[in-house]
Amino acid sequence: MNSSAITRAWVRGWAVSRGTPAPVEEPWGHRIDVGLPHHVFRHVLPEPDEAGVRKLCEAITVPGAWLKVLAAPEDVAGWITPGWTVPDDPGFMMFTELRATAAPVLPEGYALETGTRDGVFRVRVLAAGGTPAARGQIAPTGRTAVVDQVETYPGHQRRGLGRIVMRTLQTAGAEAGATTGVLGATVQGRALYRSLGWRQQGPLTGIVRSQDLRRSSGRRHRS
Repeated sequence: MNSSAITRAWVRGWAVSRGTPAPVEEPWGHRIDVGLPHHVFRHVLPEPDEAGVRKLCEAITVPGAWLKVLAAPEDVAGWITPGWTVPDDPGFMMFTELRATAAPVLPEGYALETGTRDGVFRVRVLAAGGTPAARGQIAPTGRTAVVDQVETYPGHQRRGLGRIVMRTLQTAGAEAGATTGVLGATVQGRALYRSLGWRQQGPLTGIVRSQDLRRSSGRRHRS
């Protein structure tokens, strides 16, 4: 997939997954109105350059606004203007061919719970007593589907639960008619996805408008 196609698929599925309004196409990419205090809206740029990013940074002054750009953080850090930061959590755009597979076998003591709501297929792995152990969701939008919110909780890691969640989601996406899966990965998640055959399209870097201009000095950890 090229950058424009994978970005279009990602923003469309991400909006369904998070229950936001549909993305709006802009000359530089896409805008999603998220509506949260610390994530008011996001602009997603599939083919960013310094001039375009700088122009958006200068024009947007709303605290909690985000840019998501398909570029490396070390490049983006030199493009932003005062008031913007690059959080220290690199991301990666990834994709794979979706295929239905046999239901995975759970470790002893765990149960799988699945369901679909508002077009989003959700899976939870529960430990004894119904305690959440892992989760994830997938939003099919035609021939593509976006995997989102994949997480294994502390105390349940390194037991293969992440793989079980992913295989369940991939099968659900394929059965819904999607042929390609797309996701935005963290550093930790990328290793899991690679082991399942996902391929990396490129870096995916976030840029956030600071709540306090006195703290905007390049990179920081996201609070």
